[in-house]
Amino acid sequence: MNLFDLSGKVAVITGSSRGIGRSIAERMAQHGAKVVISSRKKEACEEVCKAIQTQYGADSAIAVPANISSKEELQNLMDQTLAHWGRVDVLVCNAASNPYYGPQAGIADAQFRKILDNNIIANHWLITMAAPQMVERKEGSIIIVSSIGGLRGSSVIGAYCISKAADMQMARNLAVEYGPHNIRVNCIAPGLIKTDFARALWEDEAMLAKRTETTPLRRIGEPDEIAGAAVFLASAAGSYMTGQSLVVDGGVTI
Repeated sequence: MNLFDLSGKVAVITGSSRGIGRSIAERMAQHGAKVVISSRKKEACEEVCKAIQTQYGADSAIAVPANISSKEELQNLMDQTLAHWGRVDVLVCNAASNPYYGPQAGIADAQFRKILDNNIIANHWLITMAAPQMVERKEGSIIIVSSIGGLRGSSVIGAYCISKAADMQMARNLAVEYGPHNIRVNCIAPGLIKTDFARALWEDEAMLAKRTETTPLRRIGEPDEIAGAAVFLASAAGSYMTGQSLVVDGGVTI
């Protein structure tokens, strides 16, 4: 058996129309999974879906747009997936928000709440929606894309870091809760990755120079370099790993 084979598995990936989420969806499809592309914009979802279908077949992907701030839209995402494929084997909570860049003292209440709601509460909603059918089948892998920000302090993205630390604790709690049902719950904690989401960090030349100088690999990461970790956690290769935060950061945190 190929330890990384995902044939027959259905994977829902939020925030998968670009960046890390798109790379995860593409690599999971390459390893045999049927993937659900989801983000806020319908056109962007359909574009990625068609690209995957072109490469891996008409039944390899569907697009179900959803705004993670809406519980109703997340429920529709789950309902549409179950109606189409009858199961969810892998859930990747990748979508997140960070509307504020600056010292914690300057963040508006609405901005702080949006970060906590979208990065923690929305993950809780979606996991709660996906878990029952996993419990029934005694199998499943839930992956939360966190950040090394959850392991370190920051003077400019503090609220985001708080939310990502909470995601790591959510994974630990749910790993204990769902473990007896053979459901694994883990986080991936990327370092600085070259995505639109992190553009404010890597487009700042001084910030980028400082980061690469203190990174053992002397560069920032690419979205596809996170996808392998997701495939590992979703597949038989990661079958005895749960409640963990897998750091993929070029060595920054060491």
